[in-house]
Amino acid sequence: MLKIENLSAGYNASTPVLRDVSLAVGAGEIAAIIGPNGCGKSTLLRCITGSMKPSSGEVWLQGKKIESYQSREKARLLAVLPQKLDGGEELTVEEMVMIGRTPFLSSYGAPSTLDKQIVARVMAQTNTEIFQKRKIGELSGGERQRVLLARALAQQPQILLLDEPTSNLDIRYQFEILDLVFQLSRDENLAVVLVLHQINLAAAVADTILLLDANGQTRACGGPINVMTPQNLEAVYGVPLRVSPHPKSGRPQAQADWSFGEAATRRMISRE
Repeated sequence: MLKIENLSAGYNASTPVLRDVSLAVGAGEIAAIIGPNGCGKSTLLRCITGSMKPSSGEVWLQGKKIESYQSREKARLLAVLPQKLDGGEELTVEEMVMIGRTPFLSSYGAPSTLDKQIVARVMAQTNTEIFQKRKIGELSGGERQRVLLARALAQQPQILLLDEPTSNLDIRYQFEILDLVFQLSRDENLAVVLVLHQINLAAAVADTILLLDANGQTRACGGPINVMTPQNLEAVYGVPLRVSPHPKSGRPQAQADWSFGEAATRRMISRE
């Protein structure tokens, strides 16, 4: 469904942000991209969408290079959930979700009965129909994220990209968003790519984890149990972490292997 081959990218030729990154995601699979700040996670998403051209390497969607798609054709295949919503505060929830149908609207722009049915269905899926007439500006952060997810699903994509969807959300909304994404990947056979800062959330939900280091290079890529090792995590994040299986799921979970005060002591020793 989605294939990234030996991709390098940056904002100028002399300082690449990503270096020789590869990743493959099939239908019904979830891939999580993790790594420290500035390692190129969001840059990789921009290359996948085609909004940024890599300096080398290729992005393939359904066997075709990303640059071969027209904008409308690409929007029917791939949808993006951004980190936050810019603008649209005065739109109702229903109007915001209907924007997701734009790639399918006629030249007159009027939604058809089918468009309205699809919007109603995705609002029911995301539990946003309960406040469909409210203004976007009246919603909480978690409610807005669900609306943005509904808008993305209204595109009926086959590939869904989410850029830090749990950022600034409390634990309840983090769970709700990721649980919904997990179910959608299975039920709708979506290929999902998540950028996440919370490594334990990535390990809990992903089939594949791509771990980038501070230089934008792949430290590890594979199943959570193979990527989430103390050696990989300490090499990338620079702090000692203990990894153990979750008591219920068995998936790897990381915990800081120090107590407060030790970090300052470590810094003092390193300076000496």
